[in-house]
Amino acid sequence: MRSVARWCVRHRNLVVVGWLFAASLAIFVQSGTGSRYATGTRLSGTQSAQAASLLAQAAPAAAGDTERVVIAVKQGSVTDPPVRARVSPMLNELAHLPNVSSVVSPYSPDGAAQVSRSGKVAYATVSFSVDDTKVPHSEARTLVTAARAPNSPSLQVDVLGSVAASTNPSSSSSTLIGVGVALIVLLIVFGSVLPALLPLVSTGVALAAGLSVIGILSNRLTMASFTSQLCTLIGLGVGVDYSLFILTRTRSNLRRGCTVEDSIVNAAGTAGRAVLFAGITVCIALLGMLTVGVSVLSGAAIAASIAVVTPLLAAQTLLPALIGHLGVHALTRAQRRALGAGQLVADESSPHWGRWARHIQAHRVASGLAALALMAALGAPFFAMRQGSPDYSTDPTTSSTTTYRAYKLLARGFRPGFSGPLQLVSPINTAADRTTFAAVTAAVGRAPGVVAASQPTFYPAGPGHPAVAVAQVLPVGSPQAESTSQLITRLRSMVIPRATPGSQLRVYLGGQTALANDFAARLSSKLPVFVSVVVALSFLLLMVVFRSVLIPATAALMNLLSAAAAFGVIVAVFQWGWLGSLVGAPRPGPIEPLIPILMFAVLFGLSMDYEVFLVSRMHEEWLKRADNSEAVNAGLAITGRTITSAALIMIVVFAAFINTTGRNIKMIGVGMATAIALDALVVRTMLVPAIMHTLNRANWYLPEWLERRLPHLDLEDDTLTTPRPELAPVGH
Repeated sequence: MRSVARWCVRHRNLVVVGWLFAASLAIFVQSGTGSRYATGTRLSGTQSAQAASLLAQAAPAAAGDTERVVIAVKQGSVTDPPVRARVSPMLNELAHLPNVSSVVSPYSPDGAAQVSRSGKVAYATVSFSVDDTKVPHSEARTLVTAARAPNSPSLQVDVLGSVAASTNPSSSSSTLIGVGVALIVLLIVFGSVLPALLPLVSTGVALAAGLSVIGILSNRLTMASFTSQLCTLIGLGVGVDYSLFILTRTRSNLRRGCTVEDSIVNAAGTAGRAVLFAGITVCIALLGMLTVGVSVLSGAAIAASIAVVTPLLAAQTLLPALIGHLGVHALTRAQRRALGAGQLVADESSPHWGRWARHIQAHRVASGLAALALMAALGAPFFAMRQGSPDYSTDPTTSSTTTYRAYKLLARGFRPGFSGPLQLVSPINTAADRTTFAAVTAAVGRAPGVVAASQPTFYPAGPGHPAVAVAQVLPVGSPQAESTSQLITRLRSMVIPRATPGSQLRVYLGGQTALANDFAARLSSKLPVFVSVVVALSFLLLMVVFRSVLIPATAALMNLLSAAAAFGVIVAVFQWGWLGSLVGAPRPGPIEPLIPILMFAVLFGLSMDYEVFLVSRMHEEWLKRADNSEAVNAGLAITGRTITSAALIMIVVFAAFINTTGRNIKMIGVGMATAIALDALVVRTMLVPAIMHTLNRANWYLPEWLERRLPHLDLEDDTLTTPRPELAPVGH
């Protein structure tokens, strides 16, 4: 680390130009390739996936995405001639879109059932020949714009479906708000404009390059639609934090009387090593999502890792070069005057944090129990988490959000379950199979919780596939309702098997609602394995670094506690609706199954950051003093201000994303802002010191047989070059 930093300082012009060239090249390439993020999910090995596969073989047009164009009137009926005269040309225009295979109008014989009993609401079915992930964004915008063209004070037209949802607006101001507030915090921390700008400049250049690379990869890897926002959120937070730690240590070294070059090199050998290790732990946690085996999560894991690695590399290379250009101007004017007068500052500890450390030592039991009680109370709702895909009722209600309005119209004119029908799909080989399938459809139609089941549709056999039967099933509840999830389980486990006694016919229950239910079940089952893998790997890494068994065990438990508290808060806000209107989520719904895994990976990694920064300094003091209490107090006194400043930056960056309209990103923003606040202000500054004081010298115990077998990794190499009289910037 030292040699890299020294080279970057001495060749700072080349480093800065190199980074700017790399970022510009990535942006240029990405502008040519574009990006393709997935709005849906695919999951193999489930009934819904098998149903979709059968449909794709026998009836490709029916297996593609389906959108509903919802028409409503305030007076009269949707079938009135003036309304029909305005709607019919629009539907004809939609039928000529490139990927649209058919449009079933409510004014056609086939669409007679698509008019509500009141006559005030109707819908047209727009079938695509491809799934929603393959419909270009430009075509999605054309679909919504053309569909809504007939709107007037007396006529409302909106679109419901995944393609339409991809056009819903997302706030573009979140990043700017986060950067602006982060700059204010940095100005308070550093007391000067130039050093406050350095972390933002370094992170901004790296993130521009990283996000462009992610956009390029999205054309090859399956990535969730919110991947770009997620990566911006993570990259901005960790990048500014990593730069903050290295710059803070550099400024400390300057005030101790070191030259600019030696100050930067020493910071790279101490804080830089801790940053590198922290970044590795974040990437391990993120890449742990690969163990889940879901393509959309694997893509998000790789993308988020890139969003961490690029700011990490910039903090190790670009930041030293920028500090080299800035020289002693990295200090405030008052600090430069004191340095010029020969007033050196050898003690890095904060008097306030020193007093706090001694207070925790004196009240270790009470402090530890109070912190545990708070974390447990916030984490309690986690045990009531219900995973599932929220329906369009949770979409934002802005004037340009078409899916929420379409959902409400459909629910008013028909029933909530109408927006998420289920499908019965079966391969048909004999006439007996047709009879059995008809009997199954009738039995399902009579089942409690089902409004109706349509008459079966039969598609003929073709090369490489059998004939296929399909029937639509309308549940009473909405797609996100718990009753719908229970209905899916009951139909599969009881109703369908009882309707096929002694038959070899396989009837699959599919459709988008069933797919979302299967997706939630699959991810829930994978969560324990994923958590175990991430915790085990992090435990091993910390054991190697700190030569201890209890410290990594404590760290793992504390990180799990922080994650549980964050999950508890999002359950209370987004699932139960507590204070939801304050964060722009007034309508409760289930937790998207991607969120717990994504959040755990990110939160576990970021929580480990603060553990590394705090305990690495305690470890350094332990090696110097061989006194646990003094090491814990000194480590907290030295790092407390920096950790809380870094956490504050993370909090404001994450909280800024609450301003976005996307429910998933809003949820991640709330959860991570809460978790970082609790982790930095409660866990790292209260609970961890209280536990370490209680354990005393046992903190640093490692069995001899394990000591001999573990590799050695020195995280804090604090060998300072003897200060020289010249204090001017390098090369000046």
